[in-house]
Amino acid sequence: MSSEANFEGIKVVVIDDSKTIRRTAETLLKKAGCEVITATDGFESLSKVMEYQPNIIFVDIMMPRLDGYQTCALIKNNPTFKKTPIVMLSSKDGLFERARGRIVGAEHYMTKPFTREELLSTIKAYVVDVNETSKQQ
Repeated sequence: MSSEANFEGIKVVVIDDSKTIRRTAETLLKKAGCEVITATDGFESLSKVMEYQPNIIFVDIMMPRLDGYQTCALIKNNPTFKKTPIVMLSSKDGLFERARGRIVGAEHYMTKPFTREELLSTIKAYVVDVNETSKQQ
């Protein structure tokens, strides 16, 4: 376990209309030490993101009311969250979806179903390094 990065205290928001995806991500991330908040859609997520100030956000693309692209764009348009990494989640692995995610400001794209390793390596790539540098200051 010592070779694994420390995920303690990393705040994660998981936005997905699928209860299964939310539960899976929440369980995997909490076991690794992350603090996890979930939201069922883009509208619900906006207030939670504002209140919770996460280190990273995972957002499903296909959701009712406010889809993942719209949610990502709204979050990234807020200066507070410009640098917060957003990872798009989709069951499609298309070039178009990836490109559109980049356009609205997403840093990364993951296809569902995802593994524990994919979740944690994504967080490690975008967040853990930030935590290491802030501890050294």
